[in-house]
Amino acid sequence: MKLLPVYFLCVLFICDFFQSEAQELMTLDDAITIGLKNNYNILMAKNQEEAAAVDYHYAFGAFLPVLSGTASKTWYTESVSQKYSNGNKVERNGAKSSQTSLSANLNWTLFDGLKVFATKDKLKAIEEAGTLTVKNQVVTTIAQIIQSYYNIVQQKEQLASIAEQMSISEERVKIAGNEFNSGLGSKIDLLQAQVDLNSQKASYLQQQTLIEESKASLNRLIAVPVDNDYLVTDSIPVDTTLNYASIKQAALADNPGLLLARKNIDISRLALKEVQRSRLPTVSFNSSYAFNSTNSEAGFFLLNQNRGLNYGVSASIPVFQGFLHNQQAKNAQLNIAYNQLSLRNQQSLVSEELRNAYKSYEYYIKAIRLAEENLTVAEENVKVNLAAFQQGQVSSLEVKQAQQSLAETRFTLISAQYNAKLAETNLLMLKGDLVK
Repeated sequence: MKLLPVYFLCVLFICDFFQSEAQELMTLDDAITIGLKNNYNILMAKNQEEAAAVDYHYAFGAFLPVLSGTASKTWYTESVSQKYSNGNKVERNGAKSSQTSLSANLNWTLFDGLKVFATKDKLKAIEEAGTLTVKNQVVTTIAQIIQSYYNIVQQKEQLASIAEQMSISEERVKIAGNEFNSGLGSKIDLLQAQVDLNSQKASYLQQQTLIEESKASLNRLIAVPVDNDYLVTDSIPVDTTLNYASIKQAALADNPGLLLARKNIDISRLALKEVQRSRLPTVSFNSSYAFNSTNSEAGFFLLNQNRGLNYGVSASIPVFQGFLHNQQAKNAQLNIAYNQLSLRNQQSLVSEELRNAYKSYEYYIKAIRLAEENLTVAEENVKVNLAAFQQGQVSSLEVKQAQQSLAETRFTLISAQYNAKLAETNLLMLKGDLVK
């Protein structure tokens, strides 16, 4: 910004000073920390992970017996008419009676073809898949936060570029006005410089709006009020040392999506093992204790009570269930095949995305270097043209062309830095290196 006049720099400094007094700086690390705590997608993934952990935690219950108790009390009102062999008769209307039943029942599966162990292993694998799902969502969210944060930085740099153009246009207006007032210049040059300045002022206002919209997008991503305001850093750092071969090797081994796809294969294999073991016999221990009591105002027994304990062992063998086991086994095998195809497809997608992201990364690194070289030339060109314009050696149009060239070069540099950062972030996301 060395082309800015001293007074314009002072104005910007004063504005930035009062703005910084009202706003706090939020670094990228701050945004990521807030996002990891508040982001709704991460919270929902963690909720599912906790549910899977609960299922696995209580999986030991399958090894324990099932104990249940029942109790009932029933009242009767009956009319009784009885005639005995000895000639006696009993006639009773509205005779009341009651029956009480209590029982405790225990069932303990001693052997189920070891299916319970396969189920336990499957629940463990589902819990691990939940953890991988959370990591995958965390990596995705961090990448989105990085992209959103540096989009604000990019928009802020574009705002500074527009301010630089405004300062150049103000200098053009000043020079053209002096030339016109002295009778040495054309009013057309003055009017054109003023039109350009007004257009840049409008662009400056529009750019401020874009910054506010970009901040609202980041605020939504990190789940804070959308009108939350803050300052961001002034530059976009880009790592220029990334190596394709090492990134690809790490990505194919540690990419969260690939890890999750491999875990889904493990889960489907354990589901098949469950089906296979359900074909084996089941042996159970059964026991119950019962108490029954009947009270009656009429009849052969006025009181009848019995109680006792029974126990035993039962075995069941699935002989024929309408080909249900065959159906379940075939579906489980198809699910394994599907997940294997899904893994290969995911590997192909990751390889493609890696290649494209690295190509973009290489291109924008080169574009940054070229734009930095051009920027030095473009700044010098504007300075020379302004001095020549003041001496009446070049036209206003030539100054405007130099000015536009500087604006385009700075825009190219800012865009290249941002896009290089996006490519770098995509590479690290695919590598699974945005979070440990």
